[in-house]
Amino acid sequence: MVLCTTSLFAQREWGNLEKNELTMRELAPIWPGCEDGNASQRDACFKKKLATHIAKNFKYPSEEYKKNIQGRVVITFFINEAGLVDIKSVTGGNENLQAEAKRNIASIPKMAKPGMMGGKPRAIKYTVPITFSTGK
Repeated sequence: MVLCTTSLFAQREWGNLEKNELTMRELAPIWPGCEDGNASQRDACFKKKLATHIAKNFKYPSEEYKKNIQGRVVITFFINEAGLVDIKSVTGGNENLQAEAKRNIASIPKMAKPGMMGGKPRAIKYTVPITFSTGK
């Protein structure tokens, strides 16, 4: 009983302190197959799976390839509270390169778990550059 009373007193006092901030850390979404390990291992697995996904699903638009149209497309998206991709902006390159980058990112699978903050699902923002280069 004393522990419970002390705990409630500490929480009440802690909430009333001035110039004190509580910092909560965002936890990244968990890509399917990356559920094991600690947070940094899951983050590394997410980055690896994202890079693999982009490379595996990469398709150079045929007309742009034939015409040697190259460019860097930057795509900004969120993994939302449901663990799904929500694309916010696509810049750089031409319209067809942008469409391909958007198609690639939109095909990311649903996450095993969404991003979290303070124990609640949270949308996490990502910005990914995709370079289209013909090598010609």
